Amino acid sequence: MTKPIRFGIVAGEKSGDILGASLISALRTKYPDCEFVGVGGPAMEALGCESLTPMDRLSVMGFVEPLGRLPELLNLKKRLVQRFMADKPVAFIGIDSPAFNLRLAANLHQLGVKTIHYVSPSVWAYHQSRIHKIKACIDLMLTLFPFETAIYKQHGIPVACVGHPLADEISFEDHKIPLREEFGIAKEGLVIVLMPGSRAGEIKRLTPTFLEASISALRRHPQLNFVIPYSGIEAKTQISSHLRAANIFESGQFKLLDNSHKAMSVADLVIMASGTATLEGLLLRRPMIICYKLAPITYAIGSRILQVPYVGLPNLLAGEKLIPEYLQNEVSAKNLRREIDSFIKNPATFDRALTIFDDIHKSLRGGASLKAAAAIANTIDA
Repeated sequence: MTKPIRFGIVAGEKSGDILGASLISALRTKYPDCEFVGVGGPAMEALGCESLTPMDRLSVMGFVEPLGRLPELLNLKKRLVQRFMADKPVAFIGIDSPAFNLRLAANLHQLGVKTIHYVSPSVWAYHQSRIHKIKACIDLMLTLFPFETAIYKQHGIPVACVGHPLADEISFEDHKIPLREEFGIAKEGLVIVLMPGSRAGEIKRLTPTFLEASISALRRHPQLNFVIPYSGIEAKTQISSHLRAANIFESGQFKLLDNSHKAMSVADLVIMASGTATLEGLLLRRPMIICYKLAPITYAIGSRILQVPYVGLPNLLAGEKLIPEYLQNEVSAKNLRREIDSFIKNPATFDRALTIFDDIHKSLRGGASLKAAAAIANTIDA
C-alpha cells in the first residue's frame, strides 16, 4: 500500500489558521489522501491536521516579547524537527510567524526537506538583511499582495503572488442589516466596533484606551453602540477584565461577540489594531481607524528601521493614506474620540476610501488557495 503524502505545516495565530485550513482543502484537490502534521488551530484541526501543541503558544510578536518564551519555543522546534525526521514530509509549509517558522525551515532545509513560506515577512518594511537568510532556507515564498514580490525577484528567490483567500470568501454583498437583526442591534443605530487585537499584549496595550475613548464619546453621543469581538476564551476573559476596570458592564450599548467578521459586518466604524483584520475591514468596506502600539523597546527598535510610510494594510495596498493611523503614543483616548466625533459629523469623508477598497478587493480575488496549492505542487515536483 502506498503511503499518503505528508506535509509539515505550522501556523501561529488565528489568521494563519484560516489560511492553513483553506490551503489544506486546496492541496487535497491535488493530493486527496495527503496528511498534515505540525501546529494548527481549530480550523486546521477540523480538517484533520495533527497539532503537536495549541496554536496560541506561538502567538507572540515583536523583537523582545518572544524572549520570555524562548525555552518553550526552542523545545517545540526540537520536537517538530524530530517528528519530521521520523516521518519525513514531502514539504514543510510555514504560515506567517516568521521568527519561528524561518528558523524551523532552516533546520529542515539542511536535512533535505523542501520548504515553503506562506505570507511574506515584512522584509519590505524592515529587516531587509533577513532576505539573505530567506534565500538560504526557503524554496518558495508565497505572497498575498503584489507589492511584496519585487524584493524576492531581486534576490533570485522563487516567489508567487497568490492573492488572499479572504478576498475570495468575502462577497460584495453587505450583510449589515440582517446581522444586526440576528444580534438584536437596531437597524438605524450607530455602531462602533472596537478591535484591540487577538494577542494578550495587544489587548493589554489598546483596550483601556479604546474604552476610555468610548466612554468619552458616549457622553457626547448617547445613541452610540459598541461591539467588541474576541478571538477565544482567554481574550474574552482579558477584555471582560478591562470592561470591569472601566466600570462598563455588558449591556445594550456594549456587546461582546465571538465572531470578528460578523462584528465588523454590523459596524458603521471600526477602531482596530493594525494587522490582518484590517484587510477584512477593507474587504467588508468599513470605515476604520488603525492603531499600532507595541512594547516600548520593540517600538524603539522597529521605528528606527521602518522603511515604509504606513503600517496599515489598507494604506499600503492603496499606496496612500486613505484612512487614519495612530502609532504608539499617538494612540490616545483624545485622538480616538476626535475621530469618532469627526465620523459622526461627516461619515462621507470615507466615501473615496470605500470606493478604492472595492477596487482592491477585486484585484485580490482569483482563487488564492488553489494558486498556492499549484505553486507548492510545482515546487515538490521540481
